[in-house]
Parts: sequence; C-alpha cells; structure tokens
Amino acid sequence: MRQHEHTQSGPHEHQDHDHEHHGGTTSWSMAAQATLHCLTGCAIGEVVGMAIGTALAWHNVPTMILAIVLAFVFGYSLTMRGVLRAGLDTRSALRVALAADTVSITIMELADNATIVVFPGAMDATLSDVLFWLSLALSFVVAFLVTTPVNRWMIGRGKGHAVVHQYH
Repeated sequence: MRQHEHTQSGPHEHQDHDHEHHGGTTSWSMAAQATLHCLTGCAIGEVVGMAIGTALAWHNVPTMILAIVLAFVFGYSLTMRGVLRAGLDTRSALRVALAADTVSITIMELADNATIVVFPGAMDATLSDVLFWLSLALSFVVAFLVTTPVNRWMIGRGKGHAVVHQYH
C-alpha cells in the first residue's frame, strides 16, 4: 500500500489526490456540492422562465422551452462567474462552463421537466397556485437525486464539474 505524499501539485495531480483520499472513488459530498451548484442555476432559470411565460400568458410548451433555455444560461453563468474571477478570459471561461455543466444540466432538466409533466395538474398550475410550487420543489428533488450519481461518476473520471476545481 502506497503512503500518501503531500506535495505541491497541479490541477491533474489534485484530482488524483482527491481520488485517492476517497478510496478510489469520488465522494458523495463532492458530487452533491456540484449538483447543488448546478441545481441553483437551473432553478433560477426555470423560475424566471416560468414567471415570464405565465406573465405573457404563453402556452405550456413555449414557457417550458424558455425555462429550459434560461436554466442553461443561468447554470453556465454561475460557473463562468467563478472561473472569470480566477482570471480566465471570457472565451476560456465559457469553454470550462460548457465542459463542466452541459451533461449535468441536461440530465437535471430531463428529470425535473419529466416530473412536472407527470405530476397531475402541474402543467396547468400558475405561479399563484400551491400546486405549482409543490410540483416544482418535487421536480428539483428528483433532479438532484437523479443527477448526483451522474456527477459523482463524471467527477471521478476528471470530467464534468471536475474541470472547474482547478480554478477554485
């Protein structure tokens, strides 16, 4: 069994360091943090999109499309904000955000929108209905539960949110 050495390391060595510390797997805590970060952007985008669609009296499909688009925009924006602060230029920050969040946001959006679609009455609920907020909260819980294992798997392979860690 190899003893763990604490030395200065670059971003790739740091990922291996974390990998070793967790017995060859990425921790659930790290995956949950990455998922919560992603969920924050998705939730902001979805609520804003649904509020706009409802205020403009749009039908369900255009409202859902707007909410999904804004979920991606806000999700990428939160990641870009952090890496821009770390000194990356805008183009590089966008590349990092796309690499870090695309799979996570896609799975999250599929899970939470599927939950809304199958939740009785949720598609027709308005912002002032308790049903709207209950079904949305449930959809975010489902999205978190479905996406966390995927993020754990991706981070363990140096993909997804792992590409952002070198900028923290």
